[in-house]
Amino acid sequence: MPSAAERTRTLVQSTCSAVVLLPGPVVARPEQLVPQERSVGPDGEVLLVFPADSPVVRAATHAQDDELAVVLEITDVAPVSVPNRIRGRARVSGRLTCVRGVAGPGRMLLRLEVGEARVDDLWGTGMVEAEAFAAAAADPLVEHEAELLQHLHTAHSDQVRRLCGLAGDRAAGTTSAVPVAMDRFGLRVRFSGGATGRVFDARFDFREPVRDIVGLRRAMHQLFEAAAH
Repeated sequence: MPSAAERTRTLVQSTCSAVVLLPGPVVARPEQLVPQERSVGPDGEVLLVFPADSPVVRAATHAQDDELAVVLEITDVAPVSVPNRIRGRARVSGRLTCVRGVAGPGRMLLRLEVGEARVDDLWGTGMVEAEAFAAAAADPLVEHEAELLQHLHTAHSDQVRRLCGLAGDRAAGTTSAVPVAMDRFGLRVRFSGGATGRVFDARFDFREPVRDIVGLRRAMHQLFEAAAH
């Protein structure tokens, strides 16, 4: 399974929604706390772009010693419609500073020096130190996961449903099978419906971790082939 650091790094580099939580009372609309862009720098710092007049930039500009203690909160929501749609959250805390003259007119680049992070997702919970976050790599499928899950759900729903045969007796009688998460190690499907109305996840591991879309196609073909027999 991916480590807590890898999962946190993946969420930070994903398209999941994120907000910067500022200390103390802040007069701001929720959307003003959402970065326009975010990425991870070469030393593990999180880079955020905001409008130059945003409350976050003002707070960082006027912070004592030019450092502002903040939390970047990321919420991961499944890109397909399923029960219990929130897949996880990550909170990355650290010191925020302005990087002037980089982001272009009307925008400001902010640098979040990571202190520690916490992830709570479908794998479980975990604390992440700054060094582990910097050394980790995001999952190679992170940029394509949402599109891939939506494609599986709309174009290959029958094949996904047949995976219940690999899930054992607990999937017997279920009426819905929706692909809810995907990474280089495998596919997670959420089963629901049936007489009991039970909702549960089943994890289907690939034969080996995939590195790219080509490897994923091969792994999915093998998985569907195993379910067909």
